[in-house]
Amino acid sequence: MKTHPTAQTFGCFDVALRMQWLEAKGDPLSRLDMVIDWAGFRPLLVQALAKPAKGPGGRPAHDPVKMFKLLVVQRYYNLSDEQTEYQVSDRLSFQKFAGWPVADKVPDANTLWDFREALARADVFEKLFESFAQPLQAQGLLAQAGQLVDASFVDVPRQRNSRAENAVIKAGGVPEAWLDQPAKQQQKDVDARWTKKNAEGHYGYKNPVKADAKSKLLERYAVTAASVHDSQQLAELVAAADGEVYADSACRSAEAEAMLAQKQVASHIHERAYRNRPLTDEQKASNRQKSKIRARIEHVFGFMSQSMKGFYLRYIGRRRNAAAIGLINLIYNLARYEQIVRLKLLPRNAV
Repeated sequence: MKTHPTAQTFGCFDVALRMQWLEAKGDPLSRLDMVIDWAGFRPLLVQALAKPAKGPGGRPAHDPVKMFKLLVVQRYYNLSDEQTEYQVSDRLSFQKFAGWPVADKVPDANTLWDFREALARADVFEKLFESFAQPLQAQGLLAQAGQLVDASFVDVPRQRNSRAENAVIKAGGVPEAWLDQPAKQQQKDVDARWTKKNAEGHYGYKNPVKADAKSKLLERYAVTAASVHDSQQLAELVAAADGEVYADSACRSAEAEAMLAQKQVASHIHERAYRNRPLTDEQKASNRQKSKIRARIEHVFGFMSQSMKGFYLRYIGRRRNAAAIGLINLIYNLARYEQIVRLKLLPRNAV
């Protein structure tokens, strides 16, 4: 008769042994913890959360770095507030990363929402992104031989407005029927926009980024409505020290070429065909050569969309979505930096 092993009783070292097994399997959060100095974010977090004293008493606030790591878990796995509370309470790897062991109660969904809202109101996510970019710059991982510029769509919940309401919103106003309904206004995103690309509709925002062509780390980013053309952010993203810029044909124009020439940046923007003026064989060959380098930006967006499932957000309004997009870009840099360290891809002159 076939027998099966019986269930073992819970031992004192079972949790530690299970965590060792998870780390050996390649837990991404554990790998991040090994190379990221989370305390470096503390000054900006404390400054963003500063409030006037209300007197003695009251419940002590949660550690801001631990709360920030909860947001990292949430964005890395694209979880709702409720699911973040549940998953961190349930999963050992999440608990260890965020610093909430089984004996401690994980902050509930409302607390997490309040914390994220406070950071969004303080507009701190772009500062957090820039603070992490500084050591990357010092290690020679940014602003190397060339830069990649591109944008991705970030979809948000679609609004069911009438044509008349959309016309008022596009004009910068508020539909008259909403004026006496503040609760309804809170559920309406008046900053997101519709657009189409290759017959596919998108509603929401765009995440234009500039990435180092060698390290694939992000140096700068912007947040726009989905309807804003990619070329409109080129001047904002490109700096005089970039050397070379690679971008797709959507960014090519006489104005863009003049701007790059003024900044003494070599243009490797794809050539584009026009009606009755197709690309020549030389232009096609040039585009293929450029694509070998420009394609690296797709690795960036591929990680965000596949590993982080980050191209759909649940938030309403530009402020909240800009905060989430900034956090997505920061987490990508954290993960990419961890990979560079693990695979020993640091430049020889790294400090």
